[in-house]
Amino acid sequence: MEYNLKGKNAIVTGSARGLGEGIARVLAREGVNVLVNHTHEGSGEKARGVASFLASQYGVKSGVFRADVSKEGEISPLFDEAEKILGGPVTILVNNAGICPHVNIADSDFKAWKDCMATNVDSMFLMCREFIRRNIPRNIGGSIVNIASQAAFNGSKNGKTHYSASKGAVVSFSISLAKEVAKHNIFVNAVCPGMLLTELTSVTLTDEEAVKKYNQNLLLGRLEEVAEVGEMVAFLVSGAASYSTGAVFDVTGGMMSR
Repeated sequence: MEYNLKGKNAIVTGSARGLGEGIARVLAREGVNVLVNHTHEGSGEKARGVASFLASQYGVKSGVFRADVSKEGEISPLFDEAEKILGGPVTILVNNAGICPHVNIADSDFKAWKDCMATNVDSMFLMCREFIRRNIPRNIGGSIVNIASQAAFNGSKNGKTHYSASKGAVVSFSISLAKEVAKHNIFVNAVCPGMLLTELTSVTLTDEEAVKKYNQNLLLGRLEEVAEVGEMVAFLVSGAASYSTGAVFDVTGGMMSR
């Protein structure tokens, strides 16, 4: 399938590692210029390595900008730098940045809850708001993909209630925003991955035995590859998905079965 994405500009939040990096790689493979975003100073070297790889491997424009996307004052500079590095307006936004506290509610302090909501929900709101504020006056449309989770529908029994609630918010926000901005040719969808072996899930999947045990409960018998989520994102931001907005896409290997 031809996605015809060559030359488009994207921001992928939290793309220095894990799922965000995987999404960035698939988009760059399709010719998308990608700004790699990271939050912590310690991840700067990794982020620069990702950007360098994208540029050298796929011949796209890529650069790095450090910004905490849960902080309002850091959003506009991020978009300004993206336009400068990539050479034009951003018409693809992937809100991937997220954290997953692993603590039962009874044992949790309020900070853990607030930090999870700030990273997983506030950042999405702030990034989407900046995206549509810039693109509506320019009449250039665009595509937003918000990364949710099967946990938004299935919940959690092992101390990830904060995360599940935040991803439920991602789903409802995406559906509602799509209805607001459809008339401006801005598409908004959510993607729900299944279980991926990344740094975020390493708390649960601590060793090969844990992975093997988990795989036995999966319909497809294996964990999901980050590139498989990236393929869905690439589809959704392309013309191939020209009649899909306000939707939630199941990429869980049957965990959600929705």
